[in-house]
Amino acid sequence: MHEMSIALAVVGQVEEAARAGGASRVTAVRLQVGELAGVVPDALAFCFELACADTVLQGAVLTAEPVAARARCGSCTGAWLVGMPPELCCPGCGRATDVELLSGRELQIVSVDWEDGPARADSREPISEEA
Repeated sequence: MHEMSIALAVVGQVEEAARAGGASRVTAVRLQVGELAGVVPDALAFCFELACADTVLQGAVLTAEPVAARARCGSCTGAWLVGMPPELCCPGCGRATDVELLSGRELQIVSVDWEDGPARADSREPISEEA
């Protein structure tokens, strides 16, 4: 289950930032999770709880905000919600040869709160699945 490697990567990145910021305890982590990121939210929440054990994140609340998958057609410039399973054929002109995926693959830490003061993770770097 790759949700465990994602959870471990999130915990590792947040723990490093929290320690560097002098935090004694992380209370909340907010993620953006794209519809096409291949992440099962319940599995991620379960793995996150396990990954937080015996760290400064133990007991932290994980909030995973879904990001809808959207695409744009380069031929007719129409945009649409891709959905699941993904519909990558333009509903306006019927083409699928010049389609750009605009959103839906996100997997990033949006914010982190800790007891010694809130800190925002504004770098918006994607989470590496290779923990």
